[in-house]
Amino acid sequence: MSYIPHTDVERQQMLAAIGVPTIEDLFEAVPAAYRFPKVDLPPAMSEMEILTEIQSLAEANDSAYDFSLFRGAGAYHHYSPAAVNQLLLRGEFYTAYTPYQPEVSQGTLQAIFEYQTMISQLTGMDGANASHYDGATSLAEAVTVALESSRRKRTKIILSPYIHPHYRAVARTYHQGNNLQFVGDEGAAELSDLTAMLDDNTAMFAVAYPNFLGQIEDFRGLAAKVHAAGALLVFVANPLALALFKSPGELGADIVVGDGQPLGIPLSYGGPYVGYFATKMANMRRIAGRIVGETLDKNGKKAYVMTLRPREQDIRREKATSNICTNQGLLALAATMYLSMVGKQGLKKVAELNYHKAHYAAEQIAKIPGYEVDRSKPFFNEFVVKCPRPVREINEKLLADGIIGGYELGRDYVYLFDRMLVCVTEMNTKAEIDVLVEVLSEVK
Repeated sequence: MSYIPHTDVERQQMLAAIGVPTIEDLFEAVPAAYRFPKVDLPPAMSEMEILTEIQSLAEANDSAYDFSLFRGAGAYHHYSPAAVNQLLLRGEFYTAYTPYQPEVSQGTLQAIFEYQTMISQLTGMDGANASHYDGATSLAEAVTVALESSRRKRTKIILSPYIHPHYRAVARTYHQGNNLQFVGDEGAAELSDLTAMLDDNTAMFAVAYPNFLGQIEDFRGLAAKVHAAGALLVFVANPLALALFKSPGELGADIVVGDGQPLGIPLSYGGPYVGYFATKMANMRRIAGRIVGETLDKNGKKAYVMTLRPREQDIRREKATSNICTNQGLLALAATMYLSMVGKQGLKKVAELNYHKAHYAAEQIAKIPGYEVDRSKPFFNEFVVKCPRPVREINEKLLADGIIGGYELGRDYVYLFDRMLVCVTEMNTKAEIDVLVEVLSEVK
């Protein structure tokens, strides 16, 4: 209680307001045996002693640099220029949140504007917002936009089973109270199976590019079918892959979402990351999150302001189209710095390195007796490997040899119980790939 500033009188006033005489009464619903358990804690330590203890525990951890990493599945090991992290250390970037005062926030607003511009160019869309929490919540927000686009008269959402499993779960959870019908991802559905589900109740049709298995599916003609049904076509895309392949805009997408983590943002034990959201102009007023525009001030000088946003988005929740409208400003800034530093040609070069290294690894693994590489569709930097032994067993062997192996696909797809999803990025050297192949060949 020493860290709670309330006086005894204030506590009694609060208890009286909710109708109980003591704090203990608040816990009556908890069985008595579990209310105040005795906790076996060590003696108190000084700050210096605690720091020494924590440091010793930290030093016992293995560093990520001690391992060769061949696992992606939504979080990827890419190189980020040292300048990105160094510039992010500036104090003003840590404290900026929502630039409501444009006259004193021009730097932040311009950075957001540049981020939006780059994301729009990558995706082939008309505009983008200032970001979301992550790729999963971006997909959930795409569902919201699709519903609003149909004036909430349509309730069917078609999701490809090869969209990231976590993304699909978040979309369902986020919209669990909206009486929606999520279909398409219950089994191993192909595009032809999904398009057969289109009808006049479909609000949204979503696919992944590349998909969770790393594959590039043939989307020719898909947009025409989806639009003929009156639905919106949503792409969940890896932004790095867009530097090499056709943009979703060229393929007819209405909305493009995903995670910006591959754009210079470190793995960081799973986050924080940054979700991007881009769309055609017809949907710009329906999307959540900040949008920054470029204009001229009264003196005719270039200025940046938040725009296209009705004020209730932030202060009148009952009229807002979304409650996830935060600005992941620091992470969006990191992505902006990364894209600015590597440039258009540099980003394409990074994507090419990912592509060629992954294909080299796939070719070598395919030569190992007992292993099969799925080459049924083109792939970017991830590919599926059928294994002769349980994936978990193989990964334990790889880990013992200093290698973090591929993702166990059986965790999310029962019918792929014997498959591993292997990821190769520009960070993997030829020597690392050759060692991976050597260790895999020992497991038969």
